[in-house]
This record gives sequence, C-alpha cells and structure tokens, in this order.
Amino acid sequence: METFLQTIGALNDETRLRILRFIDLYGPVCVCDIESSFGMIQSRISRHLKILKEAGFLKVERQGRWAYYTIRSPLDRFRQDILKEISYLEMEIPLHQNSCNRD
Repeated sequence: METFLQTIGALNDETRLRILRFIDLYGPVCVCDIESSFGMIQSRISRHLKILKEAGFLKVERQGRWAYYTIRSPLDRFRQDILKEISYLEMEIPLHQNSCNRD
C-alpha cells in the first residue's frame, strides 16, 4: 500500500509529469539538460527527480561528475501503464537542450 501511495503521490504534480515524459522521450539526461530545457532552477529540478526516483520511475547512472537519469528498466507493469497514459496527455514538453559543459 505504501509503494502505491508513494507512486501516485509522485504523479500529483504537473511539472513531475512533464519531467517524466521528457526523460521518457529524451533520456538519458542530466539535471542541466532539464534545467536548460524547462528554464527551471537546479534545486527545484533535483527535488522533482528525487521524488520520481523514490517512486520507482527513474534510475541514475553516474559518469564521472555527471549523473544521468533514465526510466528504470525493467519497469513493472503498473509504472509502464502509467508512462503510457502520461504519453496521451496534452502537455507541452520542451525540446531537449543540451547546454551542459561536460569537459
């Protein structure tokens, strides 16, 4: 029951839905990719990503000093169905803008 409520709670925010859809479309992405694409500050994005990760949607892979977010795989049927439903929503998803300096 707790897992279900945490998952549903993570989806109770339009910004998180948009970020989840963005990662589903363009992943793997780092925080700076989302920051430049959404025009949001890093701390706010990190908070949303933490909630989505704790809800079982995201996986983080570190490459050097960068952390890349992708949709967790394998993803259980419940979360797969949620991602599918999110793809049907009429939301404006920004284009991926890679502005990170990854030297």
